[in-house]
Amino acid sequence: IVVRMDFFDRFKIWVLAISLVLNCGCGFYLPGSYPHKYAVGDPLSVKVNSLTSIDTEIPFSYYSLPFCQPLGGVKDSAENLGELLMGDRIENSPYQFKMYNNESDIFLCRTDPLTADNFKLLKERIDEMYQVNLILDNLPAIRYTKKDEFFLRWTGYPVGIKVQDMYYVFNHLKFTVLVHKYEETNVASEMIPTIGNGGSDVPGYMVVGFEVVPCSIMHNADSVKNLKMFEKYPSPIKCDPTTVSMSIKEGQPIVFTYEVAFEESDIKWPSRWDAYLKMEGSKVHWFSILNSLMVITFLAGIVLVIFLRTVRRDLTRYEELDKEAQAQMNEELSGWKLVVGDVFRTPSNPSLLCIMVGDGVQILGMAVVTILFAALGFMSPASRGTLITGMLFFYMILGVLAGYVAVRLWRTISSGDHKGWVSVAWKAACFFPGIAFMILTILNFLLWGSHSTGAIPFSLFVILLLLWFCISVPLTLFGGYLGAKAPPIEFPVRTNQIPREIPPQKYPSWLLVLGAGTLPFGTLFIELFFIMSSLWMGRVYYVFGFLLIVLILLVVVCAEVSLVLTYMHLCVEDWKWWWKSFFASGSVAIYIFLYSVNYLVFDLKSLSGPVSASLYLGYSLFMVTAIMLATGTVGFLSSFWFVHYLFSSVKLD
Repeated sequence: IVVRMDFFDRFKIWVLAISLVLNCGCGFYLPGSYPHKYAVGDPLSVKVNSLTSIDTEIPFSYYSLPFCQPLGGVKDSAENLGELLMGDRIENSPYQFKMYNNESDIFLCRTDPLTADNFKLLKERIDEMYQVNLILDNLPAIRYTKKDEFFLRWTGYPVGIKVQDMYYVFNHLKFTVLVHKYEETNVASEMIPTIGNGGSDVPGYMVVGFEVVPCSIMHNADSVKNLKMFEKYPSPIKCDPTTVSMSIKEGQPIVFTYEVAFEESDIKWPSRWDAYLKMEGSKVHWFSILNSLMVITFLAGIVLVIFLRTVRRDLTRYEELDKEAQAQMNEELSGWKLVVGDVFRTPSNPSLLCIMVGDGVQILGMAVVTILFAALGFMSPASRGTLITGMLFFYMILGVLAGYVAVRLWRTISSGDHKGWVSVAWKAACFFPGIAFMILTILNFLLWGSHSTGAIPFSLFVILLLLWFCISVPLTLFGGYLGAKAPPIEFPVRTNQIPREIPPQKYPSWLLVLGAGTLPFGTLFIELFFIMSSLWMGRVYYVFGFLLIVLILLVVVCAEVSLVLTYMHLCVEDWKWWWKSFFASGSVAIYIFLYSVNYLVFDLKSLSGPVSASLYLGYSLFMVTAIMLATGTVGFLSSFWFVHYLFSSVKLD
């Protein structure tokens, strides 16, 4: 009774703690996502991000094209590490608004006459369907188009359009800013900072929407020669998005103008991202995912039941025999009991296996923690770059785990040998980052050659190297030290001096190993489509809760598949299970890479040029390497536990 009471008391404390954490999450705004209150007339600054295209996947700076520049010069906005790695270059723009001040026919600038190079560049960017991405109060500009009585939503607007061999540029922008009146009854009133001079008693507004309609209008370049930025254009401008008239020609300038209107909206500040999460094509097929989850759970359950019954029957039959029958049975052993003297024999390349398992634990831990934080809302699309920054941070911190697992496993395989653990820990710290560094360097040279903002600047390269060698490597070595101090796992049976001959098999064992990856792939492929669309089609990915469920299910299925295959190999007297258990679940990476190639051929048909295809395949290779290490580690560790448990349950001489 005392034990039961103690358990319930602890349970109540945990429930209370979780409730408090959840309440805190509801009561406070997440970092970087709190609302700004603007008084009427306060300045609003529009920022510009990199030009992007789903045809090339190579981002370029906004000011690489002959657009108007701000009066005070171009300045970079504060960016985090994740934004830089994603190719985002957020800069100030010449567009200036005043809160709740509607303005029309605003002259922005008249460019210099187009040079041959600028004319050619503009035509290329229009052909490659590049989009201009504007940001106001951390909200990307959204554009609506009508197709078959349905409204499609897009972020950004195209640089221009080609009609009958003529190139037209969108030189007039019609902005609509949706605002929500600040409510004094808000509990978090003291937390919301007021921008500008308005005090707390002045009625304020929060930006809840930012829409843009691009128009191509033929302006009279001569009539604006003496106009200054933000002055009134001489004649009224009528923005009609269905017609285009501003064709670009070499040697002629382009005149840019804009207008802005403010509209009060019922949209509350916390719901302002809903429009972006309902982008065309990114409606998650909830029923498809649920169906997939149910089918895979059912399959996993069947596999587990069959597996447990088979093993238990073997163990029960053996334990029920008396000593004489056991002695007789030992002479007539068949299946997995025959390999008792070889099952823990040191595998080929043991240090490489330990290093890969250590790195796999690190990557898997990073994935679980990052997705968990994202599912709780700490890495929302509103906080640009936090997902990548978070992944880097968690990866570096979990270096301790990589070093510990790699060294302890190495000591277990090498029968408690203390020598050489530093070498194993050092290799674990450099193995996966080394592969990543090599792939990213090659891809970076391709991006540098294209003058893309997606290229990692040299200074950032230095920062990444410093983070690797000053934080990740020391933490991994510290983890290795802890692993060297920890006692090695004792094997339950002795290993014979002479290895047992493996009988010839009907089918090559590696064929089974490669085929085993299909079941884990079944848990992933629906979610994989949405992840690929988010990465390559510019759609917003936000269903991290489902991703967490899929990840947990993937771990369970990888463990079960590897267990079953290891048991099958032992039953046919194949004691070389170490590497096979790793690749049984790790082979899912092959199917993901094949799916990536399929996605490139059938879904990214418009991807143009060898550089874009090389970038896509390079990033895909980087992704599947990480997946292979993580899933392979799950399979290996579950098989290791199973083999250890199986042979410690049966006492064989």
